Amino acid sequence: MPVVITTLTAADIPGAIDTIQQAFADDPYNRWVFNDRSKFSLARNRVSLRIRCLWGIHNALFFVAKDTSSNETDKVLGTAMWMPPRPAGKQESWDEWMQAWWLWLSQLAMNAWWGRGGLNVKRYYIWKTNQARLQTSIWTDPQGYYFCSIVTVLPSEQGKGIGKLLFRAVTDRADEEGRKCYLESSRDEPNIKIYGKMGFKMIKEMECNDDGEVCKGDLNALEVKASYK
Repeated sequence: MPVVITTLTAADIPGAIDTIQQAFADDPYNRWVFNDRSKFSLARNRVSLRIRCLWGIHNALFFVAKDTSSNETDKVLGTAMWMPPRPAGKQESWDEWMQAWWLWLSQLAMNAWWGRGGLNVKRYYIWKTNQARLQTSIWTDPQGYYFCSIVTVLPSEQGKGIGKLLFRAVTDRADEEGRKCYLESSRDEPNIKIYGKMGFKMIKEMECNDDGEVCKGDLNALEVKASYK
């Protein structure tokens, strides 16, 4: 299966959203932050993910995997979004500032029209607060880190090496630049073992507690010169 990795385009967004929604359907974080499943809206979630994808095209390293030998050559099999490294002390550009405002206003309009779609806002901010605090303590390299925010493969296509190709689209670049990579996972099995084979190592566990309902996240870093070729 000759899989190619290309940058995300607007035409790819519906397929990318399919991979994200299917791969994260039973994700512990997803289940924790959308804990009342009777209120969860897949339609609203698609709108949210589309906004994020449009923002990511301009602000992130966003990739999709496709099978060029398939009858459905445009079908998205996997998706990955990486945030580029920000060196210590680098100021936000005007373009980044405007893009951040566009994202915020788009999400505000979405919430006004669609509501929260079952999102437990309290839990969302518990996670984001803990995440920011731990990232501040972990991200000590002044060059900054490539941060894998999303990596997904359709369940029907898993185990075929697609995820590895989506990782290498950035980890190979990081090796060349002498930079480190970073990712987070709320699922221990099988994720930690898979990431370990690609050179990542768990450096800290994050625990988010909402009145006894706990969600854990594993924080992983990859040093330069990955050895999983």
